[in-house]
Amino acid sequence: MQTRNKFFDDMSQMMTNAMGVAQGAKDEAENAMKGVIDRWLADRDFVTREEFDAVRAMAQKAREENEALKTRLDAMDAKKK
Repeated sequence: MQTRNKFFDDMSQMMTNAMGVAQGAKDEAENAMKGVIDRWLADRDFVTREEFDAVRAMAQKAREENEALKTRLDAMDAKKK
């Protein structure tokens, strides 16, 4: 009976080690693919999400300022009449 338990213990340890190796290979493959995609995107001059959000915020602020200036001009025109 002792031999059988040792066999199952060894098989269990081997499977555990194999799963660890497989997980490490998966993580390495994911990192490599992410690197390839990041380089591909960088070569195409795509903007990052942060850059997009910053420009979008600037455009929104400019629209609000233009609207405020338009309101002031309309008020000045109304005074002239």
